[in-house]
Amino acid sequence: MKSVHKAPPFDPELGATLVALGDLITPTLTPDMIEGMRQSFVATPIEDLLAGRPVEHFERTIPGPVGAPDLIVSIFRRIDHEPGGPGIFHIHGGGMVMGDRFLGADWLIEWVELLDAVAVSVEYRLAPENPDPAPVEDCYAGLEWVAANAAELGIDPGRLIVAGASAGGGLAAGVALLSRDRGGPELAGQLLIYPMLDDRNDTISSRQIDGIGVWDRTSNDTGWDALLGDRRKTEDVSIYAAPARAEDLSNLPPTFIDVASAEVFRDEDIAYASTIWACGGDAELHVWPGGFHGFDIFFPQAALSVMAREARTQWLRRILDA
Repeated sequence: MKSVHKAPPFDPELGATLVALGDLITPTLTPDMIEGMRQSFVATPIEDLLAGRPVEHFERTIPGPVGAPDLIVSIFRRIDHEPGGPGIFHIHGGGMVMGDRFLGADWLIEWVELLDAVAVSVEYRLAPENPDPAPVEDCYAGLEWVAANAAELGIDPGRLIVAGASAGGGLAAGVALLSRDRGGPELAGQLLIYPMLDDRNDTISSRQIDGIGVWDRTSNDTGWDALLGDRRKTEDVSIYAAPARAEDLSNLPPTFIDVASAEVFRDEDIAYASTIWACGGDAELHVWPGGFHGFDIFFPQAALSVMAREARTQWLRRILDA
């Protein structure tokens, strides 16, 4: 049964793009589609993104969580990088079940070039083969490694942020909570781009986005079920897996959250910013009118996408003094 809640309209430019893409993008992901989507959900080759830009890329193998496999990270740095610059620890999206560390690399390369930042993107284990807490613990291990090796990487440890989009935004929020609660690396900020925060999937926006857009409520069920299994929607779900469950969001770094008005995550992301404010914290919130989930990825040339990306970059400039 479709939702009785009418969804907000799409931005005309973005809505026309969805129509033009037609069957190339499905709004709904079901468990039987995960493997096929992994094969088709491929980021632009990194060589193409780096072509003609003064940015180098190299990989490192780093220790994973205790008792877990090693991890691979990709590092992006300007060829003329000045040591002691800002650092961006990046966690990719993909609904907890797909994607790799190169998803979102276009943002990273742009920030590296503009801000002389060093960006590190982690390859974490995916659900359902590796359910919670594997993904968030992998990401936290990656953050610890970056902080411990900041000098070698050319990063000022006092100017290190965590960033992620969609599932990566949820994992970034979980990593920030872990770092706070474990006395881990002190972050200068967290950049959460339409983050996936709440396993309960029971907001108005989660009911509005049903069979439309790019990631609808059934897709959200698929991702959370893969991550949490039978624990989903019970009291056994930790705040690090589903940060929206956290009641205490005090003592977190300055936070940027943006989300679109016509996507599943709208209400939980607004609520997360509100809870940060209620706890006396620093949060900047943008709700992009008429956007669908990942609108700036699928149509970066759209006017709304350009504004969203610029807002993120300007926040990074302020937080990182870059």
